[in-house]
Amino acid sequence: MYAAEASMAATNFLRNPVRIRPTWSHNILITKSLVWHHSMKWQCSSSSNVSVDDKSMFSVTPATKYDVDYLGEKTKGDLNVKLESLEAFGIDGQATLEGPIEEVARMEAEEAERLLKDLGIPSPFSSRQSPRGIFCSRTLNLRSISAIGYDMDYTLMHYNVIAWEGRAYDYCMENLRKVGFPVDGLAFDPDLVIRGLVIDKEKGNLVKADRFGYVKRAMHGTTMLSNRAVREMYGRELVDLRKESRWEFLNTLFSVSEAVAYMQMVDRLDDGTIAAQLGSLDYKGLYKAVGRALFRAHVEGQLKSEIMAKPELFVTPDPELPLALLDQKEAGKKLLLITNSDYHYTDTMMQHSFNRFLPNDMGWRDLFDIVIVSARKPEFFQMSHPMYEVVTGEGLMRPCFKAVTGGLYSGGSAQMVENSLKIHGDEILYVGDHIYTDVSQSKVHLRWRTALILRELEEEYTALIRSRGHRESLIELTNQKEVVGDLFNQLRLVSQRRTKGRPAQTIAATHLDDQELSESMQKLLIVMQRLDQKIALLLESDGEIFNKRWGFLSRAGFWDKSHLMRQIEKYADIYTSRVSNFLHYTPFMYFRSQEQTLAHDSYSYYCSKIYGSAADDEINSIL
Repeated sequence: MYAAEASMAATNFLRNPVRIRPTWSHNILITKSLVWHHSMKWQCSSSSNVSVDDKSMFSVTPATKYDVDYLGEKTKGDLNVKLESLEAFGIDGQATLEGPIEEVARMEAEEAERLLKDLGIPSPFSSRQSPRGIFCSRTLNLRSISAIGYDMDYTLMHYNVIAWEGRAYDYCMENLRKVGFPVDGLAFDPDLVIRGLVIDKEKGNLVKADRFGYVKRAMHGTTMLSNRAVREMYGRELVDLRKESRWEFLNTLFSVSEAVAYMQMVDRLDDGTIAAQLGSLDYKGLYKAVGRALFRAHVEGQLKSEIMAKPELFVTPDPELPLALLDQKEAGKKLLLITNSDYHYTDTMMQHSFNRFLPNDMGWRDLFDIVIVSARKPEFFQMSHPMYEVVTGEGLMRPCFKAVTGGLYSGGSAQMVENSLKIHGDEILYVGDHIYTDVSQSKVHLRWRTALILRELEEEYTALIRSRGHRESLIELTNQKEVVGDLFNQLRLVSQRRTKGRPAQTIAATHLDDQELSESMQKLLIVMQRLDQKIALLLESDGEIFNKRWGFLSRAGFWDKSHLMRQIEKYADIYTSRVSNFLHYTPFMYFRSQEQTLAHDSYSYYCSKIYGSAADDEINSIL
C-alpha cells in the first residue's frame, strides 16, 4: 500500500463506523476493525462521520463502577462499546461474536500489525525490544491511573552527568580544601562508580552486591580488590541497607560526585597525607566530612546559580518529553510536579526544557494540575508538613491547607495531595529517578504505583546486545565444564568406593581398569583447570563494555541479578530510560509483567530441548 492509501485508510479507520469484530470482553479496550481483502483495500460499511470518542458509541468505565480483570487490575478508565448503538448502522452485535475467539483474535492481530506498519507506528512489542522500551515488573493498567506525579531532577530534567556532577565534585573538593584536606592532583572520574553500588563506610570500600546481598566485586579507595580479598572480607557478611550507619546505597546519579570524592579521599587517608590537625579520622568520619562539603555546595547555592545562568551547558534537551505529558493530560490524567528543588530553580529549568517544545504558546505550568516545590521528599510521603501557596513570581508564599487545580505550592504532604484531588493509593502513578526517595517511599507508605527513570538503561541495553557473543561463549564453556565435571565426579566416586572395597555405581563402572580410571581422571582434571582459567577471564571481562570496573548495572557475577535490580523489581512497577518513552506507548497502555523464570524452569526446558520425547516419557512415568 502506498503512503497516500495508508493515510486514507487510517483516516477512514479513525473516523468512520465499520464492521466491528468481537468485543471479546467488557474490560478490554475495543477498537473498530476493518476487513482486509487480498486486494489490499480497506472495505468500510458506512461513510458517516463519527468521532472515536463519541459518547453514543463508547462508554468509559467510571471509578465508582469498575471491575477487576483476570490479572487483578482495575478496569476503571477502560473503553467499552455500546452494542445498542450498532443497530443504527445496521450491524448485528451478536453476529460479531460468532466463531472461535482464537481464530478471530489471530485475524485481528494480523490486521492490526499491517495497519501499524502502514501508519509507520511501532507496535508496543517492538518498542519493548529497544533501549527506549518501558519494562514492566508488576502489571499496570495505565487506563486506571487518574493522576501521574513527576519528580523533576534527572526525571523530567536530564542533566549531562559529566557536566553537572563534575561541577558538584569541583565545589565539594574546593570546600574540602578550605578546611585543610589535601585535594591537589585529584580530578572527577565519572567511570569510577555507577549507580547501584554500596559504600561500606566502616571499611572505606565501594561494593557491588547481588540480589541476596552477597558482595561480588569491591574497591578500596580507587583500587579494585581481588576475588580472594573480597571473599575473605565479605564471605560471612551480607549488605543490609537497613543498617544506614554502615551502608550507603547509590540510589541516583546525584550520588556519583560524592562517591568519587569519597573514594579518592580514602586513598589520601590511607597514605597518611591528611593532616593530623583535622583530627583522628576513620573511614566513617571521612565520609561525613565529604558529605558536609558537598552539602555546603548545594546549600550555598553557587552550583545551582551557575546552572540557572547557563542551563544549556548542563541539560540535555528532549523535545518529545513535553508531548508525552501533553498526551497524558489530554487523556484526562491529572499531572503533578513534586520536586525537592526550590521555586526559582524549578521555574528556570522547566522554562528552558519545556516551553520551546509545547504548542500554541503553552507554558510548562499549563501542563500540571498541581506543582509542589521544596517538597522535602522522602518526608513528603511519610508525614505531614505545613503547605504554603507560592503567590508571586518572586516566590512569596502564604499558608494554605488545601491544594487546588492550577496551584503552585511549597512543602505539604502526599496525603494533602490525595485529599485535594480526591484520588488515593493505586490510582496515582509516581515517576522518579531515586529508588528510595521517589519510588520506595511512595509505594511503601501510600501504595502509589511507581515508575523508575534509569537513564543509563539505554547504554546498558545496547551493551547487553553487543556482548551476546561473549556471554554465549561463557555459557558454552560453563556447560562444557559441567558435563566434564559430572564425569570426573562419577569417576572419583568409583575410585573412592574401590578403595573401600565397595562396588561402583554400575557394573560397567565396577569393571573399569585401574590405569584407565586414573588416566581418565587426570585428563579430565587438566581440562577442567584450563576451562576454569578461560571462564575466569571471560567472567572478569563480562560487562566491561558498560563499565570496566563494575560490569553491567543489572548483573552481579554471571548468573544473578544485582542488588540494584532487586530494588527495582521490588519497588518499581515499570522502569524505563526517560519519560518521553511514554510517547510511544499511549496513555492507554496495559503493561503486563513477563513470566518470571525459576531455577527448575531451565532444567525442564533443557531436557525437552536435548532429550525431546524421551524426557516427556520420563516425566509421564513420574506422574
